[in-house]
Amino acid sequence: MKKNSSIYAFLASDLGILVLIALVRVALQIPTNGQYGFHQDELVTLEAAAHHLAWGYVAWPPVTPFLGRISLALYGHSLIGLRSFAVLAEGLVVLLTGLMVRELGGRRPAQILAALAVATSPISIIQGGLFQYETFDYLIWVLLAYMVVRLLTTEDPRWWLGIGATIGLGMMTKYTIAFFAAGLIVGVLATPNRRYLKSRWLWIGALLAVLIWLPNLIWEFQNHWITLDFLGSIHARDVQSGEASTFLLDQILFNLNLVMLTLVIAGLYAFLFGKDWQRERVLGWMFVVPFVLLLALQGNGYYVASAYPMLASGGAVWWQQRLERLAQDHPRAARAWRTATWSVFGVFAAFVIALTLPVAPLGSPWWDVISHANTNLIAEVGWPQVAQQVAEVYHALPASEKANAAILASSSGEIGAVGFYGPDYGLPYNHPRLISGFDTFWLYGYGSPPPQTVVVVGFGDELRAEFQSCTFQSEFRIPLNIQTEVAASHDGIYVCHNLRVPWPEFWAHFLWFG
Repeated sequence: MKKNSSIYAFLASDLGILVLIALVRVALQIPTNGQYGFHQDELVTLEAAAHHLAWGYVAWPPVTPFLGRISLALYGHSLIGLRSFAVLAEGLVVLLTGLMVRELGGRRPAQILAALAVATSPISIIQGGLFQYETFDYLIWVLLAYMVVRLLTTEDPRWWLGIGATIGLGMMTKYTIAFFAAGLIVGVLATPNRRYLKSRWLWIGALLAVLIWLPNLIWEFQNHWITLDFLGSIHARDVQSGEASTFLLDQILFNLNLVMLTLVIAGLYAFLFGKDWQRERVLGWMFVVPFVLLLALQGNGYYVASAYPMLASGGAVWWQQRLERLAQDHPRAARAWRTATWSVFGVFAAFVIALTLPVAPLGSPWWDVISHANTNLIAEVGWPQVAQQVAEVYHALPASEKANAAILASSSGEIGAVGFYGPDYGLPYNHPRLISGFDTFWLYGYGSPPPQTVVVVGFGDELRAEFQSCTFQSEFRIPLNIQTEVAASHDGIYVCHNLRVPWPEFWAHFLWFG
């Protein structure tokens, strides 16, 4: 009986309710995470990295591929299993947001409001449905904010160890954590928190961050800082395509729901200008610095989304304080404001969930709406069919050519699809060789001896001209004629022979980023 009483007491506590909200958030999304198929970025993460564990890769630091390897060991090829890591990360974000509210002095209603606002933001639902490094980067930013809040509220300098470890782990996850760390540095220098510069714990924390990141730093040095070339190429592509031009609009359409937007504005105001928020000024700088830097550098809009749970926590406390003051003189107005807040939240949360949760049947009018709002869903369709068509072409090769054949794939989707689904269609694992100049796959080379017959997948005329002969085999057939990347490109499958230049010379210039 005492055990049950302890459980009920925990569930009735502030922490227990926040844990329950996080668990419900996880439980609601897991069943929908297998609705369509693997995203092309998930496939290439598994094939290019999880099967080849290293301290670094062209496109990613090592944490996300390592988690992918764990998923393969635990769940095999289960999509829901893989994405359970993503939705658990989002559940932790929800929990940490509520805990930040509690640390800042917010009571239960404020904690619940901030946690639910974050849980129903578009980016949270989208990232909870994708296994990608952005999802885990989101969690690391929020964890870092929580560590800083704990430092501020306890004034225990040993929290710098947690801060340093989180930054180091962040650099092993996605390098954008450096922008948040820059905001922390400016915030410490610009506020009375500069007193921590005299604390040995701050410097030990900084050393800990470097030590955790060091293996990846050494890998980059050994590979001639190839990720810098990758990031420069991707950034130039995004600027040219206009993605960076929507940075400000994306903050509202993608990163926030209406109630969270209100909380974020209130939180930013409180952190920067609130009279009772002197020690929390550093949190304001932790948002302003990365926001200004990413805006100036023409970064993608979602890069700064990870800072919003921190602001929402401050905004929820501000909301609670204003309600309490209003209730002293105008209790009816306070009740009306509280009711309006929850009503607006409920309506917009339902709207966001309906628009972003992947539950619509393929090809339905609802699918057309949600796939337009969340274009990632389109990249989850058709990859088994691509692998099947490539396997059919390979199996049709003469027996004499199969022994020294390779499949040369273009982008992340083709690489991941052939590597992941190929065995299901009779392609022996690692034979024929799957090669590509795409990102990290370029580092793996073309094998020895060089292939003589190449099944070329997803390339245009420019590459096929590198061979003396290429024969068209098949166009890509995508279910319901959904315009995925491969369908829209109109590049099909070819069988090519006799590279015009030696393979080493060809491969030296074959690297490209995507």
